[in-house]
Amino acid sequence: METQQKKSNKIFRRATTADIPEMMEIRLAVKENTLSDPSIITYQMCEDYLDPLGRGWCCEVDGKILGFSYAAKADASIWALFVRPEYEGQGVGAPLLKLATEWLFSLGNAQVKLGTAANTRADRFYLAQGWQRGSMKNAVEVIYTLDVPATAPAAAPGVVAATPSASV
Repeated sequence: METQQKKSNKIFRRATTADIPEMMEIRLAVKENTLSDPSIITYQMCEDYLDPLGRGWCCEVDGKILGFSYAAKADASIWALFVRPEYEGQGVGAPLLKLATEWLFSLGNAQVKLGTAANTRADRFYLAQGWQRGSMKNAVEVIYTLDVPATAPAAAPGVVAATPSASV
């Protein structure tokens, strides 16, 4: 069973199919990285990226989803990271991004990637999170990468290294 991570009154947990309608509502409410055709992201796609194509997480307070992230297995990428506009800058996006990247790294990926619109708040957010800004994919989208963190140094002989036990 997966653990839930609490930050103040925020709960970060695996997303379920029951969360999809609210996550789609958030996706359509964002002010940047808007969809020119909202019908291209379907309920079925969202369900598929929960499993088997990937995994998703959400942040909620009192049963209301504030944001969500999706990680895609096939190409070790962040498929989605969106936060309700009124909750931006309130500690929702960074933990959701961390859950997705840590899961992708746990699968053995050496690098995670994502694309976002250049010169946006999201562009600045990923840079601030330690991602490497790469080349432009096209006239609008910039590619970011994050390499797997270096492993912790080995413990001295006779010393047992502590490791986090919570799973995501």
